[in-house]
Amino acid sequence: MNIHEHQAKEILEEFGAPVTSGIAIFKPQEINEKINKLKSDKLVIKAQIHAGGRGKAGGIKLVNNIQDLENEAKKMFGKILVTHQTGPGGKEVKRLYIEEASNISKEFYLSCLIDRESAKITFISSTEGGMDIEKVAAETPEKIITNKIDFKYDGPSLKEIDSIISIFKFDDNQKVIACNLIKSLYNIILEKDASLIEINPLILTNDDNLFCLDAKINFDDNSLYRHPEILKLRDLNEENPTEIEASKHNLSYIKLDGNIGCMVNGAGLAMATMDIIKLYGKEPANFLDVGGGASKEKVSAALKIILSDKNVKGILINIFGGIMKCDVLAHGVVDAAKEIKIKVPLVVRLAGTNFKEGKNILDNSGLKIISAENLDDAAKKIVEAIK
Repeated sequence: MNIHEHQAKEILEEFGAPVTSGIAIFKPQEINEKINKLKSDKLVIKAQIHAGGRGKAGGIKLVNNIQDLENEAKKMFGKILVTHQTGPGGKEVKRLYIEEASNISKEFYLSCLIDRESAKITFISSTEGGMDIEKVAAETPEKIITNKIDFKYDGPSLKEIDSIISIFKFDDNQKVIACNLIKSLYNIILEKDASLIEINPLILTNDDNLFCLDAKINFDDNSLYRHPEILKLRDLNEENPTEIEASKHNLSYIKLDGNIGCMVNGAGLAMATMDIIKLYGKEPANFLDVGGGASKEKVSAALKIILSDKNVKGILINIFGGIMKCDVLAHGVVDAAKEIKIKVPLVVRLAGTNFKEGKNILDNSGLKIISAENLDDAAKKIVEAIK
């Protein structure tokens, strides 16, 4: 789960990390109610959306007085920001973050994330703050260092912290602030089940202070049941409506740009299914994992979600029966297909427990369901069917 910058900064501040003073507003009228919390007349207005690249899209403005602040805020509310991360449709600005402007001397990059491969907490540090870290990695990799740390409740050692911040070349006073910041990030990862914390940029001001000028925090969705305080921060306006609907049915769904809808049980099998569709020259319209047990209602909901995408020209169902028996799934598919009245080609591949019974159910359903022998056969048939 993603959260907004202003929410991330509240969490950072709670854990003792240095952040600039700011206020979140949800309508222009709130400016006068909250502005007295800020001490500077020189302010920065930041559009709050779940996407990077806001500055280039006109989502960050510097103002020097209250009048300019009010004018710019009115212009920004309701604006559609299109960035390299939003897609061509962009995102509507429904909240703003107003913070005191900083006198920046230097900008750095610092992030902390869970590295699944090594099962460690990984810190990434760079002297190139305020830039796309992937671009820095590709063009000037020598300006990035990575440190992997074992999980331990007393946090990273001073030696480990010194290695993390070594690339910044801080003086002794700056090192003290940075040391506390590293501990704060580490504790957020452990205590809040964050999967990623990104500070970009981390700034050094002219008066020798460090601040998290921009912040992004992602959380492990599987841990949200034990963090109701984090779940409250969820902004449904920033999420795809179809993905929200899928979550109500415990379906893992991600919309993509292709035209072949996919319904699969198991994330690994879903990835393989999408790969083979691409291998045969087409693009998947979605990732959809129905999980281990698919009732008629769940299959019906999955098909409705897939078909809500107007780009879908055909559907490939790929099921490996383990806990979920293929005959049960086949009944669900047939019942759902009759209820929804599917008008696009539907290819179904079944394997595993009771797959023969399942195949017979599909073949004798009286519906135009194309049965496939294996995944390769299924991919060929759906690609051919939508030509």
